[in-house]
Amino acid sequence: MARPSPPSASQTLDAQAANARALIPSVDQTLRLPEVSALIDAHGRALVTDAVRSVQARMRTAVPQSPCDPAAMVTAIAAAVNAAAGPSLTPVFNLTGTVLHTNLGRASLPQEAIDAMILAASGPTNLEFDLETGERGDRDVHVEHWITRLTGAEAATVVNNNAAAVLLLLNTLAAGRQVPVSRGELIEIGGSFRIPDIMARAGCRLVEVGATNRTHRRDYVSAIGPDTALLMKVHCSNYEIQGFVHAVGEAELAEVAKAHGLPFAVDLGSGTLVDLERYGLPREPTPGEMVAKGADLVTFSGDKLLGGPQAGIIAGRADLIARIKQNPMKRAMRLDKVTIAALAAVLKLYADPDRLARRLPTLRLLTRGTDDIHASALRLQPAVQAVLVGRAEVTVGDCDSQIGSGSLPTKIVPSAGLSIRPAAAKGSGAALEALQAAFRALPTPVIGRIHDAAFWLDLRCLEDEDGFVAQLDRLADGAGAPP
Repeated sequence: MARPSPPSASQTLDAQAANARALIPSVDQTLRLPEVSALIDAHGRALVTDAVRSVQARMRTAVPQSPCDPAAMVTAIAAAVNAAAGPSLTPVFNLTGTVLHTNLGRASLPQEAIDAMILAASGPTNLEFDLETGERGDRDVHVEHWITRLTGAEAATVVNNNAAAVLLLLNTLAAGRQVPVSRGELIEIGGSFRIPDIMARAGCRLVEVGATNRTHRRDYVSAIGPDTALLMKVHCSNYEIQGFVHAVGEAELAEVAKAHGLPFAVDLGSGTLVDLERYGLPREPTPGEMVAKGADLVTFSGDKLLGGPQAGIIAGRADLIARIKQNPMKRAMRLDKVTIAALAAVLKLYADPDRLARRLPTLRLLTRGTDDIHASALRLQPAVQAVLVGRAEVTVGDCDSQIGSGSLPTKIVPSAGLSIRPAAAKGSGAALEALQAAFRALPTPVIGRIHDAAFWLDLRCLEDEDGFVAQLDRLADGAGAPP
């Protein structure tokens, strides 16, 4: 009787894999594990079941090289559940040197706005309900009186951002008609949104006047015809033309518009409600100044220099604002109750300009003194160097901050920070990228910038030094540590 042939190597591996897969518990058995049951209590059965199936599928693919480890399986399931259930939006340390960083959410809100948002979100409010008459009200009323008080305008309305404000204004007053704009003001804002594109979507026809660097009064006058709806001036908040230049001022352009019976609109983009020079910052025109110079309508952002939540604000003549409010598009662009509560709280702070720089985070960060920032850098340098010893050199240095979000792009604000250079043998671009990635991988990600062959942490916007230092041990322990 012939002996059976010994199993081949492949058959042996298949048998080992089958045995390893057999050791993986079923989904039902896994869900009954105490640690997994606790996850179900916290996050619900459906989410945890999906995580179990996903983890076990990976385990079956990995055998026999990685046999079933029950403890490792539970850890992987917990990680998958927490990743799925955790928020996508997470706080970060903005140490880029750009105070109003569009990608990082622009303005940080004051505590007064945060409290107002929580209160509004916690239950019903009088958002569109007039408590005196018991009838339906207008949600703009909660912010309009503050806007008119701070700008001198007759009326105001708000939408979800400044691009929407410009779109709504043009669609209401100029749909199907012509709007002359200087060639030097046909700007492109973040995300490749261009003024000509917005005008086209609004249904009006752009009439380019003047040249890129020089536009005169006569250019506007010659462009005005029976089909002209309004004159518009766009503040170039995100770039600056220098040299042989000329632009028509707001007061002069307002005279031209008035002489021809046309509304005059100014898009400020990043608008501030106070004279920034009062706080030692570069000058930026205010909506109030535009109204005083004869603008019939002014549009500006709520979450840039104003320091509030994302919003677009339109202030100006009462009759024009009333027409804008009646546009059906206004409903599609309106603010929710939480944003209105935050905006109202921020606007209220401007009624007390003497304490504004202390209470409004945007202004507080922009006006922070270099001596204070340098002292912070000296305090933090030893802690950062200690966790990167042998891997990088950490030094205190001077740097420049910028306002950001297209505000005063050519103006810099002196600052200080930490310059982190990888060890000499690892001073390549790859080493810098790894260093940057390691800081991004911290529990509260640290976002800096690479400049001059170093990873820089500009400390202008760091107000929580303790929270920053508390997580640095993750770098020393090797969690996301640079090579």
